[in-house]
Amino acid sequence: MKTLLLLIVSVVYCVHSPAQSIVGKWQLVKQSNCVEDDLPDQDTDTDALVEDMKGMSSAGGLAQILEFKSNNTGQESTKIISRKKAYNSKSFLYKFNGEGLYILDKKSQTIIEGFSVEKFDADSLIITNSSRVCETKIFLRVK
Repeated sequence: MKTLLLLIVSVVYCVHSPAQSIVGKWQLVKQSNCVEDDLPDQDTDTDALVEDMKGMSSAGGLAQILEFKSNNTGQESTKIISRKKAYNSKSFLYKFNGEGLYILDKKSQTIIEGFSVEKFDADSLIITNSSRVCETKIFLRVK
């Protein structure tokens, strides 16, 4: 009888246990943008301009970190190796349901940006901008 009770409690716990959590720190490791897809291959001057534009869109190799907290707030920052503190820090509100990640306005709590979740597991997160599907971001969990 005790074994049956233990089995039932275990099954109920597994069914009602929370799914994976996005809470924690995530580092942006790769990002694709719409510039790559929109421009056809042309001469070397255009290629140099496109590469320059790609460099401006990211932080130039600096570590972009997103931290999601359990109270549905988050912080985006840039980490520099030579400094102890991160800079360019911006806080935000978010909603995450496993299929979508939504960035919310702080005052009205309306959605200002939405991402569809392509892949989410214990150590990686791949999201695509809902309004520009050619923009994909790949994050790895930072411990």
